[in-house]
Amino acid sequence: MTADRNGTAPEDTTSATAEVPDSSAVRVALWRALHVQVDAPPPVFEDEIGLRLADPGDDWRRRPDMDPDATSGFRAAVVARARFIEDLVTERAGHGVTQYVVLGAGLDTFTQRRPELAARLRVFEIDRPGAQLWKRRRLTELGYGVPDRLRLVPVDFEADEDWWSLLSAAGFDPGLPAVVASTGVTQYLTRDATAATLRRLAGLAPGSTLALTFLLPAELLDPADRPALAATAPRARASGTPFVSFYTPGEMLALARDAGFRTVEHVPGTEFARRRFADRTDGLRPSTGEDLLLATV
Repeated sequence: MTADRNGTAPEDTTSATAEVPDSSAVRVALWRALHVQVDAPPPVFEDEIGLRLADPGDDWRRRPDMDPDATSGFRAAVVARARFIEDLVTERAGHGVTQYVVLGAGLDTFTQRRPELAARLRVFEIDRPGAQLWKRRRLTELGYGVPDRLRLVPVDFEADEDWWSLLSAAGFDPGLPAVVASTGVTQYLTRDATAATLRRLAGLAPGSTLALTFLLPAELLDPADRPALAATAPRARASGTPFVSFYTPGEMLALARDAGFRTVEHVPGTEFARRRFADRTDGLRPSTGEDLLLATV
């Protein structure tokens, strides 16, 4: 399942075989483009290719969830985490890592936006089968195609398919280090499912790095951000994708340590703001509610 973050849930559920992207994945892509178009330069993260993939129509900026003011905190958080992860991939590639795995890839555009860096990597995008078929078609229609260095790995999570086996079948080498990114997913999984994923990833080759986001309990959010979580949780339940799990930083770090990671680090969302938003003139700041686990093998 592809999901977005910070209390913004998918508007509808989609079967694994339907050849359409998840609504939440589209929303994230549009927010990334909206940041480029409406926020003051320079952009924290520049991505309008996702908008081209989504092809939402000329009136997409009139959608209620694209209101520039009402969604500014969410939009800032989305581009902040994207920038953090892309900086991480760049840094690890500079140290010889040659594999990059995106769990719940959605409309990720790394390979298309960063062809010079992507040429040094083998990129594996894991998502549900219908979304992968749709994305493969759209990449072809837009002239990008699917180069050999990009492996689209369809996994039917509803059928309990073994994503690890399918990843290996797609050419992933478990004997070589990798960067793995998972954003906006853990809130939809049980704690046991997240722990199982962490145990699997802790078995990666030494030198591998995981970046994984998680939602904080409401009491750890800034008071100004709590109403957004309270308002979106019922919509998530109604759409069939309820928020299942929230974690304090200590709880997530403990899960990662128990899974077997060599080092674990908590990166607060407020750290994103400090790194990338402190000198902005437009007041754009990420909302609180989503933090990040950075773990190494």
